[in-house]
Amino acid sequence: MNRHWLKVIIGAFFEIIWVSGLKNADSIWMWLITLAAICISFYMMIDASRYLPVGTVYAVFVGLGTAGTVIAEILFFDEPLKIEKIALILLLLIGVIGLKIVTDEDTSKKEAN
Repeated sequence: MNRHWLKVIIGAFFEIIWVSGLKNADSIWMWLITLAAICISFYMMIDASRYLPVGTVYAVFVGLGTAGTVIAEILFFDEPLKIEKIALILLLLIGVIGLKIVTDEDTSKKEAN
């Protein structure tokens, strides 16, 4: 995994934080953390998309963020655990991983510029 894909994963992690914050923030500090997570998340995705295929970056970013948000809601906010949710998250992750696998990436030319 190169450093640009690592930025996408870090961006997706911060996406989980800000999406959960939009629903659950109830103080000025929680809103500030949510805003900071939005900035970090989008900065990481935008910076990674300068070197990687933008469509794949966006799909991976949103897929990981969505799956992570559903899991965070189940683990931290008492959202009911349903087998259908787990099955659909697995299907989403299979699609994201498959998209990543079939995408050609040639970052060496772009980084040289």
